[in-house]
Amino acid sequence: MTVLTRLLHAVDALDWAAARATFADTVRADYTELAGGEVEDVAADELIGRWQAVFPGFDATQHVTGPGVVTPEDDGLLRLDTHVRAFHRIADAEGGPLWGVHGHYVVRVRAGLIVGITLQLYYQEGNLTLPALATSRTVTQPRTPRT
Repeated sequence: MTVLTRLLHAVDALDWAAARATFADTVRADYTELAGGEVEDVAADELIGRWQAVFPGFDATQHVTGPGVVTPEDDGLLRLDTHVRAFHRIADAEGGPLWGVHGHYVVRVRAGLIVGITLQLYYQEGNLTLPALATSRTVTQPRTPRT
């Protein structure tokens, strides 16, 4: 569970080098229940780049997980299962300051690095327009990373 916690803390702090250090070079990413599209094998650098295009536009984010279960799989991978509540805030946003994403993560790890991440979406709440607003704010008024 430590590698997932490191990833989410790094994303919330906008520490992209630390976030990248949690991934293998290629990651099977499945955010289809949240964002549509397809499950994809994506370069970790590209996945981090996508997050860099949106997360700095929020005033704050917080990913809260747990409890977690770690299960060894037959192919040498570890499967991490945990619930997640992700809070995203833009204080002065029209329509409200908060967007919540609530679900379950299934993460696969090999040799201490994330090789797969799936978000099983339970529900969203709040202002569903915040991701688009955050993306535009990333260019014009990005949040300063925390150290």
